Amino acid sequence: MRKLFIKRQIIFCLIFTFLTSCDNSSIRENNIDEKEIIAYYPGGKDLIDQYDLKGITQLIYSFLHLKGNKLAVDNEEDSLTIVHLVNLKNKYPKLKILVALGGWGGCKTCSDVFSTVDGREEFASSTAKILEDYNLDGIDLDWEYPVIPGVPGHKYQDEDKDNFTDLIIRLNDYLASEHIISFAAGGFDSFLEKSIDWDKVMPLVDHVNIMSYDLYSQTKTGHHTPLYSVNTDSYSVDSAVRYLTKIGIPKSKIIVGAAFYGRIWENVADINNGLFQNAKFRKAISFNKLDNLDDGFKFYWDETAKAPYAFNKTKNEFLSFDNKESVSLKAKYVIDQELKGIMFWQLGEDLSSNGLLEAIKNRIYKN
Repeated sequence: MRKLFIKRQIIFCLIFTFLTSCDNSSIRENNIDEKEIIAYYPGGKDLIDQYDLKGITQLIYSFLHLKGNKLAVDNEEDSLTIVHLVNLKNKYPKLKILVALGGWGGCKTCSDVFSTVDGREEFASSTAKILEDYNLDGIDLDWEYPVIPGVPGHKYQDEDKDNFTDLIIRLNDYLASEHIISFAAGGFDSFLEKSIDWDKVMPLVDHVNIMSYDLYSQTKTGHHTPLYSVNTDSYSVDSAVRYLTKIGIPKSKIIVGAAFYGRIWENVADINNGLFQNAKFRKAISFNKLDNLDDGFKFYWDETAKAPYAFNKTKNEFLSFDNKESVSLKAKYVIDQELKGIMFWQLGEDLSSNGLLEAIKNRIYKN
């Protein structure tokens, strides 16, 4: 089995380390202590070239979708982009290229397709073929969401939980031992408690990517991607990690998320610098567009949440986002808590240099 293969690799490295008295750098070279830095990327084949990918361990092309029961590359442009991303491994030999299924709005038929044995079987076999045809390193499942409501109008049912487990089993049957299997998880209670059979799924995947962003209300301002919760009713990186570790999920399989975009609310009362006020969500904004914000925004830092925010008194607008300090603290949290790594949505929203990715790398590789 694929997990036995991984265990054998680790045992071999430990024996080799003992016999040769190799130093810590040799251990890192064999991926024992290395933290994952995972970038989701939905852009075209040319946009990626402005970024320095050194230090990124996984690049996940987002998204592929279902065509009938099969995983499918949607069009020629997607195909050319995937080919280009895979070719980047010539420049970055340690980089793994994955593809993701679904995304918000991209899994409308998932509940129906994965509700049958034939559907799950055909999906698994088609995934294996795509990974082989494109020389890809793995698959990330981004079904939003099994069991609980996601996109309005998308089907969900209680049976999704067991069907997701069986889907993972069948992917293990079809994929090669070296292929990565991961999935994206909502960072809020209803997903964590209802959507996944954690005891059965986690031994069969390489890791879970916690979407610890978009965690606050559409109708009230707050931190959408905080490191820590500000009260018992709010979600955060830390609250999701504590839930998973409490139910026995190994820290070595937990990836936390950062947001390379902000969220803006409107009609916000001029109270408490706009924080925790009734409002209406207006739009998302890329980190690389924050310099174009109206000059009326004044910026603040929440020491409890370890999160920045901004308020425009003139326009009554509130902004929640990640900045270099907050993503660096998330990376430090990964190190301090001995988690597997950090991921982010998404690379194309970062600055081409001196941005959030660089802040993450500086913290991870400083240690």
